[in-house]
Amino acid sequence: MASVDPGIYAVEEWTDDEADVLRRYFTNLDGPVFALVNLPEVVKGALFARYSRSAKSLRRLFLDEFVGDLDISGDLGVDATVGLARAEQLYDKIFFEYGDDSVAQLGGVHLACEQASNVLTKVLEWGRLMSYMEKSTRYVAYDSRLPNGRYRYYRDTEILDSPLGARYVGDMDRLFDAYAELLPVLQSHFAAVYPKASGDSDFVWRQSVRAKAFDALRGMLPAGATSNLGIYASGQAYESLLIRMRAHPLPEARSYAELMLAELRKVIPSWVKRVDVADRGVAHSDYLEANRSAMQALADGLFGPEPDPSASPMAGRAPHVELLDWDPDGEVKVVAAMLYPYTDRPESVVDAKVASMSAEERLEVVRRYVGDRQNRRHRPGRALERCGYRFDVVSDYGAFRDLQRHRLLTVEWQDLTPAHGYSQPAAVIEAGVEDAYGAAMQRSADLWSSLSTRFRPSQAAYAVALAYRIRYVMQFNAREAMHLLELRTSPQGHPEYRQVCQQMHYLIAERAGHRVIAAMMSYVDGADYDSAGLERLQAERRAESRRVERAPATS
Repeated sequence: MASVDPGIYAVEEWTDDEADVLRRYFTNLDGPVFALVNLPEVVKGALFARYSRSAKSLRRLFLDEFVGDLDISGDLGVDATVGLARAEQLYDKIFFEYGDDSVAQLGGVHLACEQASNVLTKVLEWGRLMSYMEKSTRYVAYDSRLPNGRYRYYRDTEILDSPLGARYVGDMDRLFDAYAELLPVLQSHFAAVYPKASGDSDFVWRQSVRAKAFDALRGMLPAGATSNLGIYASGQAYESLLIRMRAHPLPEARSYAELMLAELRKVIPSWVKRVDVADRGVAHSDYLEANRSAMQALADGLFGPEPDPSASPMAGRAPHVELLDWDPDGEVKVVAAMLYPYTDRPESVVDAKVASMSAEERLEVVRRYVGDRQNRRHRPGRALERCGYRFDVVSDYGAFRDLQRHRLLTVEWQDLTPAHGYSQPAAVIEAGVEDAYGAAMQRSADLWSSLSTRFRPSQAAYAVALAYRIRYVMQFNAREAMHLLELRTSPQGHPEYRQVCQQMHYLIAERAGHRVIAAMMSYVDGADYDSAGLERLQAERRAESRRVERAPATS
């Protein structure tokens, strides 16, 4: 069983009474990875949802906000850390006697993954067939230290044991210090610029101001900053994830995979049995690692060393979005796909018919198919999957980490370095803290430069601030574009990824010439809210309205 290194992970302490409650529902009480058991599905889902907006660990959140509303009297004799042998026997019978690999799709586990760096969370969130809920930098401040006196960033043992160990800790601490010092300055700035409206409560206004300050300064946090992540997935999806993690060049990913495997074996032992079997999971991991190494060597030989960061042409505020590939006949094919399930003709016949139609006739098909969309959740069917787009994007890492989580995308990204410059919110200049912000960026770049000469690119990335840009490719069909672009351009979205998605929408309409498809995305919001107000204000107003409606009436 994997052990927890207290030098890497903070360990919470519990009273005897708290431990007595926790051991009924969590597979361990001291590790950063643990499974949730013996709880109703709705409670596990609600816990993960609340998790994303809380600075607390999941177990502390459960004790403080959930256990009081549950009847746990029937679970007095339950211990989530025992019963492994019985579970093994049961799953072996199901897995080996009654099914094949697909059986492992039929059972799921809620797994809490805490104190994972922002570099590692991108590894954890790779799989399409998993559900994730990650702690948000928009609702949780990173200005306080843990009970052990440390800021929340990952402490790689290889780095700490090297001659750069002391500098790594010192520079990372200074980045968090700078963030903590500027946070009240930005909150005061936004409070003055956007005074409370007469109809808003103090709570709604303060939450909106805090969120805007967090948005403006989250770029100062390094990618080594740790996050909490809730995952729900099938046994098959976990097996695939662990095999990939065990082949990953990031040491944190490999060691974290062992922590996850130990906890998953307490609840779905047979479904992850093959992960560390020599001729099964180990051979698969070796294959992935060998291919990665071969491709890296080939690419290095073809393209040479990476460019000098100081010579990068990508400096500036706006993200860069380029439409690389699309189907010139995409709209015609989409219209044919709209009609196909409503006929009894071969697709070639439907294609020919649509090709002979006038533009207005095709537009009428689109109008009927899209119908009356009353909100962005009303999305038409799979005909829009007939057409796709591929984009090359350079945006800050904070925006990338939000966009990468969309599971239906094909996303590939390059190493995170300071090479493409960094984004600087206008509010940083308006609040008069541009020099302090720039100094933090320089400290980040200098630390990365030193680490990159000794360690893997994935380890050096811990030092890179989230404001620095990363290059990545995104590919998706028109149906996913509707979901992604409408969601990520909503007023409460972060300004950086809103700009990325607004540019994508424009390029679909103007570069690809798919104006009809772009027009279907009627809830894409092209406005600039960065300098127009508090992005989260309307959302906070709606949330408070719902709280008032749910509150019991008083006499």
